[in-house]
Amino acid sequence: MRAILATAVVPPLLTFTSFARLERALSTAARWSRAGAPDDQYAANWVDGVLDRLPNPWLRTCLRRASVLYYLLLSAGRSVELCIGVRKDTRGELHAHAWLLLDGAIYLEPANTRDVASQFQEIARFPSVAK
Repeated sequence: MRAILATAVVPPLLTFTSFARLERALSTAARWSRAGAPDDQYAANWVDGVLDRLPNPWLRTCLRRASVLYYLLLSAGRSVELCIGVRKDTRGELHAHAWLLLDGAIYLEPANTRDVASQFQEIARFPSVAK
């Protein structure tokens, strides 16, 4: 039930608020709803499948995916971090990516983007060290 609610609510909120503000709300909500969770990879596959089938503002992007998983993993008691990074491509166009870290290692990144995160310069990490 928590996964369904998070998948329904979190992606549209990214349209209306900053991730920093959303992260504070997600962290607070996760502390209130500590509970067991299914296998992390199962949860990631489920979130991917749902977001792949929905239209905007739910359509799967790395930030929407990482945000939903961030909340679900925090709720399960994991010490996960969400990173946002940027890079310029060969034509000088700016690209962004969001990914999760667990114990300092990239976590639950899809196979087709597993090596992508290392190409980005991290510009934000949540939870922020400076609270």
